[in-house]
Amino acid sequence: MNFNISASPHLRDDLSISKIMYAVILTLIPAGAWSVYIFGLKALWLILIAILSAIATEWICQKLMRRPITLYDGSAILTGLLLAYNLPPCVPLWIPAVGAFVGIFIGKQIFGGLGYNPMNPALIGRAFLMASWPVHMTVFKTIPNGEQSLSGIDCITGATPLTVFKEMREILINRADFLPEQVTQANETMFQLNRSYWKLFFGNTGGCIGEVSAFLILLGASYLLYRRIIGWKIPLSYIGTVAILTTLFGGTNGLFTGNALFHILSGGLFLGAFYMATDMVTTPVTFYGRLLFGFGCGVLTVIIRLWGGYPEGVSYSILLMNLTTPLLDRYTKPKVFGS
Repeated sequence: MNFNISASPHLRDDLSISKIMYAVILTLIPAGAWSVYIFGLKALWLILIAILSAIATEWICQKLMRRPITLYDGSAILTGLLLAYNLPPCVPLWIPAVGAFVGIFIGKQIFGGLGYNPMNPALIGRAFLMASWPVHMTVFKTIPNGEQSLSGIDCITGATPLTVFKEMREILINRADFLPEQVTQANETMFQLNRSYWKLFFGNTGGCIGEVSAFLILLGASYLLYRRIIGWKIPLSYIGTVAILTTLFGGTNGLFTGNALFHILSGGLFLGAFYMATDMVTTPVTFYGRLLFGFGCGVLTVIIRLWGGYPEGVSYSILLMNLTTPLLDRYTKPKVFGS
């Protein structure tokens, strides 16, 4: 009897890298289209510049390093798209170009290309921009596209819901240090924030380009979950941890007075939990490793949001947990069958 001997894997799926990348890109298009409607054509230009810069950087790096050209797999397009979605709509047009260059070159190609990068390239680019030009990265547009076209105003700056929450919470926790009028205003503002669920869910608030509509992010993620391109473990443990910890510590009147729903719908939690924390290269492959990864992201996000210097902590929490992926895989790998 003859036996055929071959190297693993013995079971193969019809999914390829390019199919996965373009599926993720397609599910992100509705959120991008909504941002263009809300913020105007400036958002579209930022998206296009980020994508083209990422493609150009990858091609140049692979040419100079004499590696195979892999532009058609869609990974550079996805990196540029995610970077653009993490930018405020008021940044100068050169910001996405610089961020895409740093994300592709330093965050990806310098380590060997796709599959070898230890951290998410799009978040590397955003972290570099945040550290280098914090003023540009914290300017947000707060007027809808229709008002912009009527008034001719290019950009009105204002605070995002998370920024307002952080400022008002500081006043309410330290009431003795502020005037009674300030405390009263802070109470009224917090009341309005805690009743703004529909605006946060459907997307009619200030923020980064891709995070303004939790509904459209969730809609695209639902398709990826259905196709099993991403798993449920990291998003569930990430969002669940944020919900529990913000309920415990996120209030202004002691424990268990926080508003978890506000924190879940605000900022880039959905975008980070479903599209960046589930990156196949930089996240664990084991069951318990993924649960712990999501838990760690949630803990770090809440710490930064409530006590850190930034109102948002999704990007930094994912980057920090990316560095723990090898350890999580090592210490949560299942036992060998029969041992």
